[in-house]
Amino acid sequence: MADVPARMIEAGRIMRPAEVAVWDPFVRVFHWSVVALFVLAFVTGDDLEAIHTAAGFAIAGLVALRIAWGFVGSKPARFTSFVRGPRKVAAHLVATIRLRAKRHLGHNPAGGAMVVALLAALAATTASGIALYAGWFGKAHWLEEVHEALANLTLVLAAIHVVGVIAASVLHRENLVRAMMTGRKRPE
Repeated sequence: MADVPARMIEAGRIMRPAEVAVWDPFVRVFHWSVVALFVLAFVTGDDLEAIHTAAGFAIAGLVALRIAWGFVGSKPARFTSFVRGPRKVAAHLVATIRLRAKRHLGHNPAGGAMVVALLAALAATTASGIALYAGWFGKAHWLEEVHEALANLTLVLAAIHVVGVIAASVLHRENLVRAMMTGRKRPE
């Protein structure tokens, strides 16, 4: 029992931990930083170009780091730990609608799909913004429209993500927002 933390020993018995680590600090800092930076970029888009551009470049850098972390990071952060095929995502969504979805310690199949969708949308939005900033296509009005449409798509995906987080929190009686702040969840 020497290697068991004192808080897990009661009257000589090993107790189960109240919470376990799920999301590492990089994932949590990435998540909340992208939320803040996206909101900043979205509200400054037409009026404060320097702030908008800086936020966009910061998001692009964070997305690149998160993609790399999805291959070499902690086990729960790796894409192989939470990205599932369309059938499993669909089955999970049906089970959620029926209020029978299995609880997952990390991302559930729908959450994993949303991570991929949000990363792709953020990457496309920032890529189109960089192309605009660099003037690769001159003053292409169509590219401005594409950039704006991608930003709006990202916003819609974020809203769906929030609805999914609320649904899973209610269904499984746990506060997923708190878990994304602390990185910890109950083990079962």
